[in-house]
Amino acid sequence: MAREQGRKVIARNRRARFDYRIEDTYEAGLVLTGTEVKSLRAGRASLTDGFAQISDGEVWLYNVHIPQYTEGTWTNHEPRRTRKLLLHRKEIEKLSSRTAEQGLTLVPLSLYFKDGKAKVELGLGRGKRTYDKRHDLASRDAAREMDRALRRRR
Repeated sequence: MAREQGRKVIARNRRARFDYRIEDTYEAGLVLTGTEVKSLRAGRASLTDGFAQISDGEVWLYNVHIPQYTEGTWTNHEPRRTRKLLLHRKEIEKLSSRTAEQGLTLVPLSLYFKDGKAKVELGLGRGKRTYDKRHDLASRDAAREMDRALRRRR
């Protein structure tokens, strides 16, 4: 059987880019059980309330919902269990210093398969205030209106 190539996105956290100003992104591997991988291959996952934390030199992913595999038996996994993320030691040290000093948060942006391996894209983000969110919405609406006016003019 041929190996998978490329990137197949399973889930995106669209709310994260609205709630946080993403300053940097990292790609991390996931430690999963067999039924979790099968459930992900079926394209089922939710990143809405997810976040990552660093404890004891390891990065853990919390509140990411991977539903139970429908064909699974007693070996099925718990949907919202904490999952270990795989990063290089230097990346973990860099992330821990930046989150501790500057008050940044690790947010999962997307969950995908890359060359057959499950990966998560983590964003190092700073929380937005409500007026920042309103400003973003207003600028997006203004850009949309300009595009509409240009299309009408053509």
